[in-house]
Amino acid sequence: MPQLQANPETDFYSEAYRDAYARINGIVIEGEQEAHENYIRLGELLPDSKDELVGLSKMEARHRKGFEACGRNLNVVPDLGFASQFFADLHSNFQQAASENKIPTCLVIQSLIIECFAIAAYNIYIPVADDFARKITESVVKEEYSHLNFGEEWLKANFEEVKTEVEAANRQNLPIVWRMLNEVDQDAKVLGMEKEALVEDFMIQYGEALSNIGFTTRDIMKMSAYGLATA
Repeated sequence: MPQLQANPETDFYSEAYRDAYARINGIVIEGEQEAHENYIRLGELLPDSKDELVGLSKMEARHRKGFEACGRNLNVVPDLGFASQFFADLHSNFQQAASENKIPTCLVIQSLIIECFAIAAYNIYIPVADDFARKITESVVKEEYSHLNFGEEWLKANFEEVKTEVEAANRQNLPIVWRMLNEVDQDAKVLGMEKEALVEDFMIQYGEALSNIGFTTRDIMKMSAYGLATA
C-alpha cells in the first residue's frame, strides 16, 4: 500500500484546504448519517438481529458527532448539500432494495460497499490528518470493522441462497463507487490523499470481505473490477 505521511508544510487553516475540507467533511458526516439510518432500517428487516443493528446505528451516530467536531476544529462548515448529492445513488438503491425486502442487496450497499469505502478513506486520511482529526478517525476506523463484519457474517451464513443477488448488487452499485472516487479526486488530493491509494485500499478491503463471504479468487477479481475501467 502506498505510504502517505502528513506534509509538515500543510496549512490546515488555509483557504484552499478548508474549502476542500468542507466537502470531504460533509461527505463523512453524511456517510455516517446514512449508515445510522440504514442500520435502523436493517433492524426492521432483520428483527432477530435488531438489537445488534440498533447498536451499530448508535455507533454511527457517535461517529457523525466526532466528524462534526473535526470540522468545528478547523472552523469549517461542512457542505452537506454536496454530500447529500454525493450519496444520492447509493441512498436511492438502498431504499429501493429495502422496500423490496432485498436484504442481501441492502447489506452489500451498507455493510460492504459503504463500510469498505469508509475504511479505505479513513486509512488513507489518518496519516495526513491534523492531530485532532487523526485521533477521532483512528477511533472510528477501529469500530467500522465491526460493521463490516456483521454484513460478512450474515451473507456468509446464507451464501448459497444470496450469491446471485450479491453479484447483481455488486454490478449495480460498485460502478457508483468509482464515480464517487472521481468526484472527490481533487479535494482529496488537497488534503494529501491520493486517489490511487484510495482505490487500492478499497479493493483490498472489499476483496477480503467478498472472500470472507465465500467467493472464489476468480469471482473476486471479476467483481472487484466491475466498472473500474471508468474510474
